[in-house]
Order: sequence, then C-alpha cells, then structure tokens
Amino acid sequence: MVNTVIMGQGYVGLPLAQGLANTGTQKSVLGFDVSERVVNNLNNGISHIDDISNAEVSEIIAKGYRATCTPADIATADTVVICVPTPLYETGEPDLSYVESAVQLIADNMSPGTLVVLESTTYPGTTEDLVRPMLEKGGRELDKDFYLAFSPERIDPGNKQYKITNTPKIVGGSSAESTKRALAFYTQFIETVIETVGTREAETAKLLENTYRHVNIALMNEMAMFCHELGIDVWEVVRLASSKPYGFQAFYPGPGVGGHCIPVDPNYLSYEVKRRLGVPFRFIEMATDINTGMPNYVVGRIQDLLNDQSKALKGSRVLLLGVTYKPDIADLRESPALEVAELLLDKGADMVFHDPHATQFRVHGEMLQGQTDLDAALAAADVVVLLQAHKAYDLEDIASKSKVIFDTRGKLSGANVERL
Repeated sequence: MVNTVIMGQGYVGLPLAQGLANTGTQKSVLGFDVSERVVNNLNNGISHIDDISNAEVSEIIAKGYRATCTPADIATADTVVICVPTPLYETGEPDLSYVESAVQLIADNMSPGTLVVLESTTYPGTTEDLVRPMLEKGGRELDKDFYLAFSPERIDPGNKQYKITNTPKIVGGSSAESTKRALAFYTQFIETVIETVGTREAETAKLLENTYRHVNIALMNEMAMFCHELGIDVWEVVRLASSKPYGFQAFYPGPGVGGHCIPVDPNYLSYEVKRRLGVPFRFIEMATDINTGMPNYVVGRIQDLLNDQSKALKGSRVLLLGVTYKPDIADLRESPALEVAELLLDKGADMVFHDPHATQFRVHGEMLQGQTDLDAALAAADVVVLLQAHKAYDLEDIASKSKVIFDTRGKLSGANVERL
C-alpha cells in the first residue's frame, strides 16, 4: 500500500506531492498524470514547473515519490487527491471534463475506505452533486466504502514566502467523519488547517478569494482609463491612498488578468448563480467585461503613441517585454500578452517579443521565437511595451535605450515613458 495518490501533476499536484513526501510520514506518494511525457520526466528527476527544481524532484523521489500513468495504482492508496485543471469552454461555461475523468478513474480503481479529496476549483455543489454520485455508483456508501471532502488549492506560482506548508488550508467534508479524516490528512504537512461546515462553503470560499481580486483589479483598470483621460497619474493615486493604515488595500491596473485563477474562477461562481437562481452576478460580469477589454485598450494606447510620432500602427515595430502572466515565472496560462500580440498582428504591426522566462510564444497558432539580443530589439522598436516587469530586466537601462516605452506596470518614469 501507498499512502496517497495525487491526480494531476501540474502547478497544484506536484507541490502537494512534494509537501507530502517531505513529511517523512508517508510510505510513498504517487503522482498520477495522463501525460506519459510528464510521468517519464518526473521519474527521471526533471521538473516542468517553476516552483520545483530538478534537484527537488530527485529529492522527493529519494523519499518515496513516484509518478505513474497506470490507473490500477489508485487501488494501492488510502487517500486520493484530485488536482486537475478546471478551465472554461469557449462559451465561458465551466469545463469539468478533467474532474469527471479523474473521478471515474478513482471510482473504477479505488479500494474500500479510501479518502477522496477534490482540490480543483469549481462551482459550489460539485463535490456533492457530481463527485459523490459517481463514487456511489455500484452501491458504495459514504463513510462506509469511501470518505469525501473538498479542500481548495491555494498555490501561488512564484511566491517565495507562502508555499503549500505555510498557507492555511480550508477543509470541508461531505460528513463529519469525512471532515475528520481529511483534517488528519492535511495536518500531517500543513501548519494551519481550517475546518468548515461542509463542502459547499469550502468551494465558495475559493471562488470568493479570486472574485475579490478580479473585481478590485477591474476597479483599478477602469480607474486607470478615467485617470488617463483626466490627466491624473493613477499610480501616484494608488501610492497616496496606500498611506492610509486602515480600510484600504492596494490593487493595481495592468494589461489584463492572467493565470489559472482570476480569469477563470469567478466565472464558475457566476455560472452557478445564474444556473441555480436565474439572475446574473453583476459584479463579476462587469469586472469580466473590464478586465477582458484591457488588451484592446492597451493596443489603442500603443496606436496613440505611434500617432504622436506621425507613424501608423501598421508596419511599425512593436516590442513586447514580458509575456508571462506574472513576473519571474515561465507560466503563459491565460496571459493577456497573447491577446495584445494577436490584436497587434491583426492590425498589421510588426510585433516581436522578449521574455527571459519564455523564449517561445504561440500566437494565432504559430510558434514565435523571442528576440535574443535585447539591446538590438530595443533599438529597432518604434515603441516598446512593458507588459511584465521581470526582475531580470534592468528597467532604467531599457528606458534609456527605447525611443518610446509604454509602461503597463507603473515601474518607469521619464520623458520617453508613457504609463498606463
């Protein structure tokens, strides 16, 4: 027997496997993934995510970790944790196909008495209305043949301060006994574990966390647009408001929102509200409209800067700096840089990019190669657009070597700098 199988070895599942393996309390930890390439690489000590190095993968292998793509291995575990993606369909509706596939594999292979925990972000009721009935098929009973809980992931890629072990964990079970067993599981390796009354509250808490950020970022994006029209420096406004020691938390505008949480998770909540109650979640819908409109706004501002130079956007060389969705990582998921790049190309711009963390960037289905000589790229650009302020960038040097730079992150100042 192994202690735990973790379904999905991405940005959530692999750090979870690492946290478990490092406790020393597990006989072994199995990381299940449908990708044979990912499994083979992990078993050879090769990591595919920013937060875990190759050396760290080798370290947990020595402590009993192994990756697998064999469903029968699920039967060897007493705990199975689901950490698979929950994206959106093109229609904006939740895509739970990865969750359904994972649960089906568990239902087909798990041993009696297994604790199943869903960590994938989803709408309220998924654990009870989707996962539980699938596990109950064939006559299984909760608290007799299996135990079930929901515990939302809180992985923040690139965060050096808060890792899986020191980020508080919310746990809610489908029953009191399920909650008890899930609490015992997580307290093995997480410093603070918070019990809640049920799975729906735990599911909704995760959605509230990211909806809060989504709405406040949208507020600042709209504020930035209005401040620009009014001739007000929005970055100075935020700095001044941040001096208040209570009642204010700083959020910042940008070229859009990216990653696996903010552009996706609030839609799960608005979807369920509309489906169950028949009314729109107006704050989420307004925030989505504003945030998804930012790439188009950014391109409009780039066009204005070129007009000021008596140049058309069509045919002008536009250099994008930083195309990942957050600084200092290689993650491109839902990056607003993609839409900025596509819009520029659609309008005829000669668009190129540079990113120290992402040397390739797929735009309109074509894999583009990043600029390797940054100085030459800066000199050749009619306008430089700072989309992501990676620490590897010497921003003052970049500004000094640029004809015109559009700073969407509020990091630069100077006669040739235009800030969002």
